[in-house]
Amino acid sequence: MIPFDLDLIKKQIEESEAKMNQEGFWNDQKSALEVVSFLNAKKDLLNQYETIKKGYAELLEILESGDESPELLELAEIELATLRKKVAELRTQVLFAGEFDGLNAVIDIHPGAGGTESQDWASMLYRMYVRWAEQRNFKMQIVDFQDGDEAGLKSVTMIIRGANAYGLLKSEKGVHRLVRISPFDAAGRRHTSFASVNVIPEFTDEIEVEINESDLRIDTFRSGGAGGQNVNKVSSAVRITHLPTGIVTSSQVERSQLQNKAIAMQMLKGQLYQRKLQEKQDTVDKIVGEQKNIEWGSQIRSYVFCPYTMVKDHRTDYQEGDVQRIMDGGIDGFLNAFLEKEAKEHEKS
Repeated sequence: MIPFDLDLIKKQIEESEAKMNQEGFWNDQKSALEVVSFLNAKKDLLNQYETIKKGYAELLEILESGDESPELLELAEIELATLRKKVAELRTQVLFAGEFDGLNAVIDIHPGAGGTESQDWASMLYRMYVRWAEQRNFKMQIVDFQDGDEAGLKSVTMIIRGANAYGLLKSEKGVHRLVRISPFDAAGRRHTSFASVNVIPEFTDEIEVEINESDLRIDTFRSGGAGGQNVNKVSSAVRITHLPTGIVTSSQVERSQLQNKAIAMQMLKGQLYQRKLQEKQDTVDKIVGEQKNIEWGSQIRSYVFCPYTMVKDHRTDYQEGDVQRIMDGGIDGFLNAFLEKEAKEHEKS
């Protein structure tokens, strides 16, 4: 069941049309276009709803006609398939209603305390998101990759590009907890590991963020790891530290130092814009989510490999038992459960 407030949508259409009829509406082109875009989106939702309503009525007429001929039953099956497709399309429109849901997603993964154990867990999460992106035919670009000391990784930044990538992946932000028999423990003991995942939209150049050059420390280094194309040749990788906030972004995906600097600057710009939104809206989880320590009690999701197999999201209580399928990228159930929860909460607010 998806939240769909028909009365609210009609009210929003009326209010938008009233704004458009006000004198001087087009004096501010940017604001005017935002209103027009919002109006068109709401009208599209209403049209989709009316189409589904009409199709449902037509299907009922066929089923209630009493005619059980093969031709009519085949027509009913076609109508039902069409109706299901339209409902799925409407569901997508309702669930991806966030301002930035349609953008690409930038994902950062960092291991928690625990050395090799946590670094290996961070690598497993990285693989999970790569597999998920591949299954959806999304494009994936590694921007920065730092190998672990013995196994796994110390950090990775990647961009996943595809329809509603951020809208789908925004719920992955937080601490992920793993319970398993450690492959690095000769005694075969059970270990608990943590890793943090940060997800932000890939903002375009259109966002307005002022950055002073004097606030930046720019370091160059040699590319390495899975993201490096010219390992140990030239110092083409770039790391940018924003001194007032402590935000650090880096890129080593390109051969050119200038190109890597541009990518790192764009990611910094996105993170600063993200922070600007937090301050403006006076809430820490409107876009970014809560900042939590990478430790026990702060996890959003637990992955248990032993003594039983289960993955459970602690925000939605959604859980599945096929751990291997999930680690192979089968996380859609968790993503959809969060979207449903978010939509219902939005309806109540």
